[in-house]
Amino acid sequence: MLVKVTFYEIIMPEQQNIEYKSSWHDDYLKWICGFANAQGGKIYIGKDDVGKVVGVEDYKRLMDDIPNKVKNLMGITVEVNLLQEDDKHFIEMIVQPYSVPISLRGRYYYRSGSVKQELTGAALNEFLLKRAGHTWDDVVDVSATFNDIDEKTIKIFLRKAEEAGRLPDVDGLSTPELLEKLRLTKNGQLKRAAIVLFGKDPGAFYPNTFVKIGKFADNDFEVRFQETEESNIIQLLDKVLRTLDYKFLIRHISFQGMNRIETLEYPLAALREMLLNALIHRNYMGAPTQIRVYDNKLFIWNDGGLPETITLQQLKQSHASHPRNPILAEACFRGGFIDSWGSGIMKIIDSCKAAGLPAPEMSEKEGGFVVTLFKDRFSVEQLQQLGLNERQVKAILYTKEYGKITNAEYQEINNISRRTATRDIAELVDKFKILGQTGSTGAGSYYKLIAP
Repeated sequence: MLVKVTFYEIIMPEQQNIEYKSSWHDDYLKWICGFANAQGGKIYIGKDDVGKVVGVEDYKRLMDDIPNKVKNLMGITVEVNLLQEDDKHFIEMIVQPYSVPISLRGRYYYRSGSVKQELTGAALNEFLLKRAGHTWDDVVDVSATFNDIDEKTIKIFLRKAEEAGRLPDVDGLSTPELLEKLRLTKNGQLKRAAIVLFGKDPGAFYPNTFVKIGKFADNDFEVRFQETEESNIIQLLDKVLRTLDYKFLIRHISFQGMNRIETLEYPLAALREMLLNALIHRNYMGAPTQIRVYDNKLFIWNDGGLPETITLQQLKQSHASHPRNPILAEACFRGGFIDSWGSGIMKIIDSCKAAGLPAPEMSEKEGGFVVTLFKDRFSVEQLQQLGLNERQVKAILYTKEYGKITNAEYQEINNISRRTATRDIAELVDKFKILGQTGSTGAGSYYKLIAP
C-alpha cells in the first residue's frame, strides 16, 4: 500500500513507541520483538534520527522480506506500509502488543522507555511469569512443607491482624487453614509468599532474602562496620529496626520537665514504612535488600524498579497500589502491616515533615528502587537538589557556620557585584524560602536561615 503524507506528519521527534532507522538491518527485528513484548510501537525505515525522510532504495524487496522474517522468526504479524514524501519512499511498520511472550531466536527483548533491552535472568523469569498470569510470590514451592512454617511468627501475625480488624473469622483455624484463607497455599502446598512471610528459614529456599546494613563514610567506599539480618519478613521488620536503633543510629536526648525524652535521628514511622516497602515489593530473585547509613543520610535499596504504570512524581501523590508481589502484599495488608492503597510513600514524606527533616528522595538505581532520608536540610546535596546555584550553596554554608549573612558578605565570599548578590539573595528568600531577612533594607540588615 502506497500512501502520501504531509510534511507535518514526517518531522517529529522519536517517542517512547517510535523508532527511526535510515536503512534496514536484520538486527532491527529485536526492536520489533521488544515492541511486541511491551506496549507496541512503530518503526520507520528511511528516516533519520529526527524523523526527516531520507528514503530507502530497496523498498520493494523489504516490503516482502520484513513481514516474512517477522512471521518465520517470531510467529507474529506486523502491519507494513509503504509511504512516500515527494519522490522518496519509506516504510512504516506498526507492531501491536502481545499478551503472550514473543521471542526472537530463543531470546526475549523488551522496550522500556526509549531503550530496547534483552531480558535475562531474574528479569526474564519475572516477565515470563507475568505473561503467564502469575507473579513470583504466587508460585507453589513443592520442596516446602508446613514444618517449614514458624508458629511463633503466625502468632505475631494473628495478634496484629486482630488489632487491625482486617482478618475476621480466624479463631480456631489451624495453620494450614489460615494460610489457605490468606491464599498462601494451593491444593495444600505452600506458595513462595508463605515461605518469605512465615518461614523458619526463608534463606534455605531463596538465598537473597536477607537484609544487609552498612555504616559508610561519606566517600561511599569505606565501610566502617556492617551487619546482616536473616529471617522471614515479619521477624525481619523487628530485627532490622532494632539493629538500626542499637548499632547504627543516634538517639537525641531532651527533657520535658523531669521526663527524659529519647528520639531517633530519623522518624521510626518512616524507617518502618521504608523497610516494609522494600521487603514486600522487592524482586526476590535479585539482590538482597540493602541499607546504607551515612553521617548525614540513610537509604534503603531493594531490587526491582517501579511498575511501568507509575512514575516517581506520582509516588509523591495519592496513587493506586501496584504491588510486584500481590499475594504477599495482600497478606501483609490483612495482618495490618501495610495499607493497600499505595500510601506508604506518603507516610514516609509526612513523618519526615513532622520531624522537621528534609523531604525524602526517591529514585531508581541499578535496577532497583531507593528511598533516601536526610538529616540536614542545608547539606550541599540537599541544596543542589533544590536548584541552588554554586554561589547560593556557598552562602548557605557560610550562614550555617556564622549564624547570619549580609549582602556585603555575600558579595565578598563569592567575589561578585552587589546586583548579582541581591538577585541571588532574593531567590533564597522568595523562591527557595531558605533565608529570612532581619532588619530593614540597608546597611543594618542581614539574613538568617529559616527553620524547616
